[in-house]
Formats: sequence, C-alpha cells, structure tokens
Amino acid sequence: MRVLKYAVSAVLMSAVVLSASASPTDPKNGVEYRTLPTPQQADAKKVEVIEFFDYACPHCYALDPSLQAWIKKQGGNIIFKRVHISRTGTDLPQQKMFYTLESMGLMNDAMNTKIFTEMHVNRNRMNRDEMVFDFIAKQGVDRQKFIDVYRGMGVQGHVRRASSLMDTYGVDSWPMFAIDGKYVTSPAMSDEATKAATTEAQLHAQGFQVMDVLVAKAKAEKK
Repeated sequence: MRVLKYAVSAVLMSAVVLSASASPTDPKNGVEYRTLPTPQQADAKKVEVIEFFDYACPHCYALDPSLQAWIKKQGGNIIFKRVHISRTGTDLPQQKMFYTLESMGLMNDAMNTKIFTEMHVNRNRMNRDEMVFDFIAKQGVDRQKFIDVYRGMGVQGHVRRASSLMDTYGVDSWPMFAIDGKYVTSPAMSDEATKAATTEAQLHAQGFQVMDVLVAKAKAEKK
C-alpha cells in the first residue's frame, strides 16, 4: 500500500511539472505535438502544412477564418494544402465535392467559405449527391461537367489517397495539421498539458502558436 501511495504521488508531481513547463510557445514533443516515426516527403524549399479537415465538422468551420488569416501571415514561408478526411465504409459527397472542385481548378478560399457557410449557416448538409450538384450549379459551375469529374476515377483516386494519408499521419480527429511531413499537431493537442483554454478562440490561438514554432523549426531544419 505504501509503495502504491508513493507511486501515485510521483505521478501527480510529474503531471504538475509537465503542466508548468509545457506551453504553446515552448511545445513539448509527445504533448502539444508529436513527431512521425518516419518522415514523409514534403516540399523541398518551403515548409509544407497540411490541414486534415471535414466540411461537416463544426470545429473545422469555427477554425477556418482564423486559419485563413494565419496562412496569409505566414506568406511565402509555407506551402498550404488541405486533405478532406475519409470515414471508413462511408461515402462522403462533401469530400468528393472538395476533390472535384480541386481537380477542376475551382477550389479557392472564397469557394471554401461558401461551402462552410452553406453547411453550417444555411444548414444544408449536402450529404447526398443531388444536394451537392444543386449547390454547385448555383455557384455558376457547369453541372454536367462537374458530375462527370465527380464520378470519375480521378476523384476516387483522391479519396483513396486521403485515407492513406490519414493512416500515415495517424489522423483520428480533426482539424489536425501535419507540418513538413515530420510533425503533427492540433488545437486540442496544444492544450493537452495546461488545459488552460476556456473558449474555442483561445484553443485556436494556442494551436497557431504551436504551429508557428513547428514551422520555424522545420524551416531551420531545411538550411
């Protein structure tokens, strides 16, 4: 019993030390971020940042305006990419919409915002093909051309690659970010040590602080 008591005390003391020492501006590997056991190929010159997201996710929607501002602040430091997540055994029309628009060269910040707004403000879940097609036609996109790409092999290939990337990076929640093929973090992970965030906005701010550190770290490693 005494051994158990001392062991519990040691664990509690370790937790206090960890909470006191870890912070978004001094993130610890295995706490606010983790390092991949096998680095993945990334852009050779700029730091590659990948967001794993889901249009149906309210947290991804809430994060997106701040994320777009963060990307602009980074300027030429980064190459930013989005990967719409897959769900095992589930067909996601929103995911295929994303990759269809991307394949057609029509995916941009404005379109991205329109989709989030349609889903989370207008409450159009776009969880059926026809709902996607109707929405896209309202954006002035040729309906039949969109459908042809949507149902083509190219989009299916993107969907499979998304699943593969999720496995590679160990993505089990979103939004989540991969930094330069080496590091993985998220707003939730940024608060793992201190549990200091009381609002989603604070959680986002902490997450971007961790990403700032990781981008700088990855940039220095390229030199």
